[in-house]
Parts: sequence; structure tokens; C-alpha cells
Amino acid sequence: MKYRTYTLNGKETFLEGMRSSVPIAMGYFAVSFALGINAKLAGLTPFQSGLASLLSNASAGEYAEFNLIAASAPIIELIIMTLVVNARYFLMGCAMSQHAAPDTSFLHRLFMGFFITDEFFACSVARPGYLNPYYTLGLISLATPAWALGTALGCAIGNIMPLRLVSTFSVALYGMFFAIIIPPARKDRIIAGVVVLCFAASWCVNKLSLFDFMSGGTKTIVLTVLISAVAALLFPHSEEEAKQEESHEN
Repeated sequence: MKYRTYTLNGKETFLEGMRSSVPIAMGYFAVSFALGINAKLAGLTPFQSGLASLLSNASAGEYAEFNLIAASAPIIELIIMTLVVNARYFLMGCAMSQHAAPDTSFLHRLFMGFFITDEFFACSVARPGYLNPYYTLGLISLATPAWALGTALGCAIGNIMPLRLVSTFSVALYGMFFAIIIPPARKDRIIAGVVVLCFAASWCVNKLSLFDFMSGGTKTIVLTVLISAVAALLFPHSEEEAKQEESHEN
């Protein structure tokens, strides 16, 4: 069975990405709404905060940026902080590039890399075969505008809305994460064990004061590299096995 690639006519795949993007967009709107309140405290206007979210799709990175802006930090410090907090996206970009079809255009690669987030990455790599850029673009089409709009509205009117109402939508984001990891975990015991190990390791690292010197993003990077490397060494997954799994799904 030939390893499946994407077709140039990606309308159906794009619409599929849009459908997958609905819960992500709801979660993004809720999280970015709270982010907009922080942007207002830093002195930004709704337009400035919305533009910041449109150009920087990272909640932790933007929180850090807005706090530094509020503290009148120099631009070089903003740049360094952004690179450190968002360094995990370098790993995700490398992983996605390995799954891209050889004939994927530069423009598609550019958009997929620029708008990469934890949720877009998880949804994209969970699909069998080569990455379909139209699916990722479908994800971006709803979730990214929701992220920017939520930040702008949070900056404009966030302080007058109840906190419970703002946090309610974020439940959809957690549901989306479970929808991604549960199906493959049920099919493969190794994946299930790695998922449990990731949860346990993340909890320990965040609870133990020994790792307080590391930022949240750095902890994610270290755990990702270590656990994935150990799993790859102990349970190697050949390309031939991947092709066989895909043929069974088809």
C-alpha cells in the first residue's frame, strides 16, 4: 500500500479542519479573553492586543510579553523572553516537517509553521499519513481569529464580565485534548503508558520545588524530549509498521 499523501483539491479536508477547530476556537476565545484583561492592565488598546494575539499564538508567551510591557522592559528583553517561553514550538515545527509530504509547497509550510500551537500540532500529527496542509489551514481559519477576537474583547469589556462566565468556555479545550489522546491510547498500550507517564511526570515536575528554577515552557520541552526519546529507543516504530496501520484504517 502506497503511503498516503494529500491531494491538491483540499476543500473537503479544509472543511474537516474547520469542524475540528470549533472546540479549539471556543477554548481559545475563553483563554484569550482573560489575556485581554491582562493586556489592558499593560496599557494596550483593544486593537493592539488583538493584533498581538494574531501575530503571536501563544498564551504563556503573551502573558509574559504583556507583563514585561507593563514593567516598561526593553525590546531585547521581550524578544529573549518570547524565544525562551515559546521554545517548545521549535520542537513541534521539526516534528511537523518530518511528517510533511515532499511536495508540500513553501507557502503551505510557512503558514503551518507560523500558526503552530499545541492544539494545532496535536490535531495535525494525529491524522494518519502525510500532514495535509489544508486540514491545518482549516484549523487556523476559525481558532486563530477567535484567539485574536477574544483578546480584543477582553481588553475592551473583560473587566465587567463575571469570571465564571469567562472560564466556562475553556472546558471545551480540555475535552478536545482528551478526544485527541484517548482513541490512540485505547488502540496501543505503549501509547497509553506514555500518556500516563507524561501526566505523572508533568505533575511531579510542577509540584517539586527542585524544578522551580525552570519556566513552564522549559519543563515542557525537557519532558517532551526525554520521554519521547526513551519511548523511541525502547519501543521503535518502523515506517513499514506505520504503513500497515494506515492500510488497516483505509
